[in-house]
Amino acid sequence: MLGFIIDGMIYLGSALMVYNIYSYIRFTQNIRKHGDWKKENILLGLPAVLLILFLIGYLMVGLFGKPDLVVSGILFGGSIFVFIIVYVLRRITDRVMENEKLEAKLLATEATSRAKTEFLSNMSHEMRTPLNAILGLLRLMEDDKSITPAVRSSLDKIGVSARHLLSLINEVLDMGEIDSGKLTLKHERFSFGDMMLELNSLVSTTCQEKGLDYNCERIGSIDDEFVGDQPKLRHVLMSIVDNAVKYTDAPGSIRCSVEQIGSEGETRTLRFVVRDTGRGMDPEFLAHVFEPFAREDASSTNSIGGSGLGLPITKTIAELMRGGIDIESTKGVGTTVTVTLTLEAAPQPAETEQPPEDQKPEAEISLAGRRILVAEDIDLNAEILMDLLEMEEMSSERAENGQIAVDMFSASPVGYFDAILMDLRMPVMDGLEAARRIRALDRPDARTVPIIAVTANAFEEDVQNSLKAGMNAHLPKPADIDMMCATLRRLLTDRPKHRDIEYYI
Repeated sequence: MLGFIIDGMIYLGSALMVYNIYSYIRFTQNIRKHGDWKKENILLGLPAVLLILFLIGYLMVGLFGKPDLVVSGILFGGSIFVFIIVYVLRRITDRVMENEKLEAKLLATEATSRAKTEFLSNMSHEMRTPLNAILGLLRLMEDDKSITPAVRSSLDKIGVSARHLLSLINEVLDMGEIDSGKLTLKHERFSFGDMMLELNSLVSTTCQEKGLDYNCERIGSIDDEFVGDQPKLRHVLMSIVDNAVKYTDAPGSIRCSVEQIGSEGETRTLRFVVRDTGRGMDPEFLAHVFEPFAREDASSTNSIGGSGLGLPITKTIAELMRGGIDIESTKGVGTTVTVTLTLEAAPQPAETEQPPEDQKPEAEISLAGRRILVAEDIDLNAEILMDLLEMEEMSSERAENGQIAVDMFSASPVGYFDAILMDLRMPVMDGLEAARRIRALDRPDARTVPIIAVTANAFEEDVQNSLKAGMNAHLPKPADIDMMCATLRRLLTDRPKHRDIEYYI
């Protein structure tokens, strides 16, 4: 019986060692497929040689020796030990290779995300550039008193279409920022009452033109001023109301209510409810309404346009504002959208000293006679911008690229230019480098002259890059002359004399 056990251990150990040799050879073959191991060939082959010698020793002992229980146990245990070592090596190698594959996929995903962001940025620039010309020319033509009512009507329709295209571009860019995790909120003081007044004015006009009954009421007491991202808050509310108008036919109605439902410390929770008597949605589509590009009727017969990005963007912004969005809808009856948001109450302004008598309030600052340096490489855009400035009684001089802008400013007398409008993408020297060069000049007005980026680069990252380069503000194209003039008035009012600049946006 004992001899049977000893022989069994010897021959089972030999068979296991044969398997170990096979497993190790397969292991080395797999290793060689994933790298250059020419220098390590001897090291990789040496264990296989030793295992073969070990097997020969097994067979010699089994055939010609007289092993006892201890010797056979040691030999059998050696085979098991080698089996475990080879198995562990294979598992470790598989895990390392799996991690390398995951890392490679992550790097590829990041590269794809960077490429998509760069593509969106480039496409934004390319699409905004012609839009800048279209809307700029429209603004110039609107002030032409000689055009006929029919032509003015056509211009109004062109303006509506151009602004709609601009809103689609903005939605695609916002979605790109969301996908890349770069969508952030600003932290600025704003008037809630003024924002709602503006929004209601726009919506009332649209509803009146479409034959809809619109009413928006404020329930209870709501703070008038908050600290937050007013443009994105306005985007949320406008997107919801715009959808209600878009999907409601005359003689339907839209009801909007705003209520402050919570207050804790300096935070306020607001609830916005928009009800319409429009088309409503099927329950099946309602489950997918927040998915990007989702549309209930995407067929060519659908008369209502849109990118399908409005609600996904709205939901993301609402969540960033520590809130959420809920939609209830019945097909053929209407839709109710409820949005909750958390905003920070604006602190009470501290008492400030009276401004000097010779400093006029911002509203009274005149831009007439101001001299502006326009850095713009595209002839048509430069011509339109300079015409818009002339319409506001300002004079301007053009630089075709950043290097010329630096040279023109350097060669001008101190205080000659009141402000600089700087494009970012230009040949020879871009706007960021030009701004840095101007700020570094050894002259009193180099640190104080307002520099405003007027560019088709519209990402938040572009805004931050402009500020870091020493610019005071970042205005996206298409250029809004009213916003530009308001920015110029503010910066010229606050313009320090021969001291370090303060940055605004």
